[in-house]
Amino acid sequence: MLDETKRASTGKHTSVELVPLGDTGIVIRLGDTIDEKTHRRVRQVSHYLEKYPFTGMVEYVPTFTSVTVYYEPLAVLEAHAKDTEPKDRHFPYRIVSNLLKKMVSALDDQPVESARIVEIPVCYGGDLGPDLEEVAKYNGLSVEEVIAIHTSADYPVYMLGFAPGFAYLGGMSERIATPRRKTPRLSIPAGTVGIAGRQTGIYSIATPGGWQLIGKTPLSLFLPDQTPPSLLRVGDIVRFKAISRREFEEWKGENG
Repeated sequence: MLDETKRASTGKHTSVELVPLGDTGIVIRLGDTIDEKTHRRVRQVSHYLEKYPFTGMVEYVPTFTSVTVYYEPLAVLEAHAKDTEPKDRHFPYRIVSNLLKKMVSALDDQPVESARIVEIPVCYGGDLGPDLEEVAKYNGLSVEEVIAIHTSADYPVYMLGFAPGFAYLGGMSERIATPRRKTPRLSIPAGTVGIAGRQTGIYSIATPGGWQLIGKTPLSLFLPDQTPPSLLRVGDIVRFKAISRREFEEWKGENG
């Protein structure tokens, strides 16, 4: 592997780092903070790679502040070496980094797809959200106020990870921020909505976890038989909607 980091610039002179990841990947670092500007640039790069994948590209993985591009070295050499400067044509990393630098140079001119709005119905409290009262008590609010605040925001999906279909959301109000539980639960059902610090999210599969559980959605977030296998995608906007226990059970019955 070549131990080198390259910097490129967008048309507005915003610095971007290209960092090798083993001998089959490159990390495009687009910022240092989790914010809407960096998220927009992550979406721009992802949109471009989705629309114009280069020969030899395997996949791209967006995160909070970067996009990692994986490639097949031999396929890259076969497809692009003849069009590369002699000093670089035997190094797949250099070939791919040059392709990505050209893309980054026009980053600000790349469109961003309109955000898809995904409404997530949630039954709050009770056995489906056993920590709702604790979240309310910690923040000096009523249960009704916590629900009202949680359902009043738009939550951008910054990245998927931790578990299949698990979305990392931004945009939660600090008024309901609550620390993780001191003792994690051994198993949390899929669909459970939780709060951890200043983040909120939905458990996509049954898994251990230490988040404060405030409700549950009847929707399935991990869809292994579909393409893509996740209800939520990077760039989506999530809106939570409070539903009754009766509505929750009816929804589960119709789709279960």
